[in-house]
This record gives sequence, structure tokens and C-alpha cells, in this order.
Amino acid sequence: MSHSLYPELQFQVALSMAPAIGPVTARKLIKEAGSARAVFQMNRSTLEKIPGIGPMMSGSILSPSLLEQAAREIQFIERYQISPLYLGMPEYPQRLKDCEDAPILLYARGIKGLNSQLALSVVGTRKASAYGKDLCRRIVLDLAAALKDLVIISGLAYGIDVIAHRAALEAGIPTIAVLGHGLNTIYPHAHRETAKKICSRGSLLTDFHSGMGPERNNFLRRNRIIAGLAHATLVVESAAEGGALITADLAASYNRDVLAIPGRATDTRSKGCNKLIKKRVAAMVESAEDIIREMNWTEHESTDPKPPPEEDSLTANEKELLSFLTRHQELGPETLSAYSMIPIPQVLAALIALELKGMITLKPGNLYQSLKGHP
Repeated sequence: MSHSLYPELQFQVALSMAPAIGPVTARKLIKEAGSARAVFQMNRSTLEKIPGIGPMMSGSILSPSLLEQAAREIQFIERYQISPLYLGMPEYPQRLKDCEDAPILLYARGIKGLNSQLALSVVGTRKASAYGKDLCRRIVLDLAAALKDLVIISGLAYGIDVIAHRAALEAGIPTIAVLGHGLNTIYPHAHRETAKKICSRGSLLTDFHSGMGPERNNFLRRNRIIAGLAHATLVVESAAEGGALITADLAASYNRDVLAIPGRATDTRSKGCNKLIKKRVAAMVESAEDIIREMNWTEHESTDPKPPPEEDSLTANEKELLSFLTRHQELGPETLSAYSMIPIPQVLAALIALELKGMITLKPGNLYQSLKGHP
């Protein structure tokens, strides 16, 4: 989208960047003025008469540096082929638009899946167990095989988030990664390869402009988008407190369904899910079939269900390394290379592929472990 062909964009970017102007206030200003451009054409006294807009807010909106900053941001998005999605555009995610505090502007790399017919957010702990990762992958694969036009949404974090994204990629369906920073970087850095795949088969989405790093306070805003994009939020594993529970509460506040997988009472990674179920915030689910039934998605089931990907799709190197990891549990790349006689570069490439397919996990000490009991 060229700035010259879309002159309103600079004002939309500037309003989204204005200090102390949140999405609710920004929407109010646009409603009062008629457009983002018209907001910047108001004089200070007119702005200050709008309820909730005082001298500080009006001063930040009318600062010349704000439009200059917006112009630089437009140069960035044009250079890196980023799609700006404004609230009134048809490409803007319609489910998110229904939320009162939806951002007036989103930045996207890739736009596939933003308005898929069915949308499920999958969240959970960064310190997921092997059981949680395997169950998460299996549920996403089974849903993808059973349903038409499904998108999986998460936050690209360690643990459950990245497993959900990788399972969607493995199944060949769109997935949306909502980021807590600008598109000039990827956090965590270890998930850059996954992010690249998501760009081509889904979307990297954020309401933060370039230069905004992954600061702690940004993730509440990120969680609001994760909750608002979906029909339902599934919590796979979660401690008694944390980001996954915040996302679940936000989903409930938007009148969206919340689903949770139960766990052992003594497992700290199950306490959050069990709490959601106990308080009747979430429906208890244990499988893709439970989710389809709970969401009443049976009418969207594919008439020609796709079988989930199996190990037949693995390369010879991947099969051999997976076999070693199954028999010996945790092994490092150098040991695997010595056992298999496969050169280190090829070992590293195969390990990345196996991790993307959800068949192994990286443990502390750069050790890999199989997630399934393959012979």
C-alpha cells in the first residue's frame, strides 16, 4: 500500500502512536472528527472540549514531531512490505473489530487467516511439559484434519505458543502470531525460522510500531489481541497465575468461549487450567472432538477429512535421528552426529525440522528429547 495512494495513512499511524491515546480514546476522536486526518486539523481548544481529552492529550496530538514520526514509520512499512490494517478496512480482522478496545491500526506481515471462518487461540505456559506439548500438537493436527477454514492464533512464545504455531504449519493451515513488539525484530530470537514460515502461510500481527521492543508491559496489549481475534481461547497448561490466564479472562470479558485441558491436582502446570474449570470460566476439554462439540462446529466439519501428517513425511536423516532420540532420550547435536555419522550441519537442519514438526523438544544444555515413543 503506497502512502501516495493512501494519504490518510500518515494520520492513522500518527494517532495510533500518540502518547496517552489508547484505542478507545482514538475511536472516540475519529467519531467526533469524522476521520483521523480531521483529528489533526482540529485546533487545541476544539480538541480539549471533547470529553476525556485534556491539555496533555491535545498537546501530544498536535505535536509536529508526531506526524514526522508517522512518516518515518510509513517508510519502514513500505520498505519491508508490511500491510497496515486500519479499523475500517475489509482486511481488518472482523472478530477483533467487535471488541470495544480493538486497536485502530494493526501491522501485518502476511494476511492469510485473519478472517478465517473458524478461529481458535491456543495459549499456555512457557515451561510446558512433554505431555502438554504433545497433546497441544495432537489437538491442533486433529482439528486441522477435521475442520474447514480454521486458523490457529497464539503469541510465538516458548512452550505451548510455539508448539501450536508449528502444529498448524505442519497441518498446512494458517496461523497468526501476535507479537508484543514492532515488526523490526522477532522475540524470542530462537523462533525466527518459525516466524518466517508463518509470514508465508499466515500472519505476524502487532499493533506496535517499529522500534518498540518486547517490553514487559506490552504483553497485556498483545494478549488482548490474541483473545479478541478468536471465537475461543484454549488453555493447554498454565500455572496458577500468568499470561495464559490473563488471556483467558480477556476472552471471557469479550464474551468469547474459554476452553481448558484439565491436569493433575499436584502438577503446578495444571493449576491454572483446573482453576478456570473449577470457577466455570472455562469448559473442560480433552480432545479435538470435545472442542468441536463444545463450539458447535460440527457443521463446519470437512466432508473429506485430511489425515494428520505422519512420520512417512520425514527424510532419512530425520528418521534416523528421531530413532536415536527415542532410544537414548536426551542427546546433543554432536553426540547425534557421532552416533549417526551424519555431518553436523545436516544434523542441525534435521533437528530444526523435527522440532517444527512437533516430534522433538529442546531441553536445557542444548539437548534434544523425543516427544513420542517411536520404535
